Amino acid sequence: MERIKISDYKIVDQVGLSERSTYEDFDLKEKKLEKHLKKTRKKLGELQNTLYAHDKYAVLVCLQGMDTSGKDSLIREVFKDFNASGVTVHSFKVPTDLERSHDYLWRHYIALPRRGTVGVFNRTHYENVLVTRVHPNYILGEQLPNVNHIDDVNESFWNKRFEQINAFERTLAQNGTLIYKFFLNLSKEEQKNRLLRRLNKSEKNWKFSPGDLDERKLWDRYMECYEDAINRTSKPEFPWYVVPADNKPAARLIVASILLEELRQFKDIKEPELEEDIKNKISEYKQQLENE
Repeated sequence: MERIKISDYKIVDQVGLSERSTYEDFDLKEKKLEKHLKKTRKKLGELQNTLYAHDKYAVLVCLQGMDTSGKDSLIREVFKDFNASGVTVHSFKVPTDLERSHDYLWRHYIALPRRGTVGVFNRTHYENVLVTRVHPNYILGEQLPNVNHIDDVNESFWNKRFEQINAFERTLAQNGTLIYKFFLNLSKEEQKNRLLRRLNKSEKNWKFSPGDLDERKLWDRYMECYEDAINRTSKPEFPWYVVPADNKPAARLIVASILLEELRQFKDIKEPELEEDIKNKISEYKQQLENE
């Protein structure tokens, strides 16, 4: 297959999600896509080992998408060849009482990857300008000063929150965290099919919640909020990528390929060299071991 073009997915100008494709297969069958993914994730795993040895960058991968967009399975398949000690995955659910007693970014700060490792956020700090924007009454539960009524959750409020998120990511980027944000662009029709599969297959029933149908009714509003969030927060140092998600194998390959190509741009990510005096004595050390 031809090399996947990052420019097809990277958001550098204002984006209209309705104009973006939700399906891709690169004219390949599922088995071929999986074969290409296997090769790509192996290279990613090798690069992650180098990142760990280099120990100067952290990598934060952010995954957002509507319910059933394939975030969980993408994480399982894309990061399968990573050293388990070098990658951490955090799935952010409804905030706990402890988390609500801090500012909304606190739980994301404490989950950030350390240098030399990769962190994956399954749902992210963007929930705070997506779900809460669709359901602004949730903001009242944060017990914020000067936010006492739903009318206080106005456009000025959201402008400030976007400024805070951009400042949060800018601080991370300036201190060595490489941030890659992926929106899995699922069609409403494909979500319907995936929800029906959850209902039709008994072993998948546990994944279904009646709340999924309530949120589905708000699809258009969610798309408006996603589009606005992406347009306000896709920056050169922490970009968004819009990935067609109706075909899961292709979506996984796209994400893995983007990560591999983008990380390869950092030519300084390499294993540290041995100190000269140690390097000069390698033969001596080998002889010591061989003579045991």
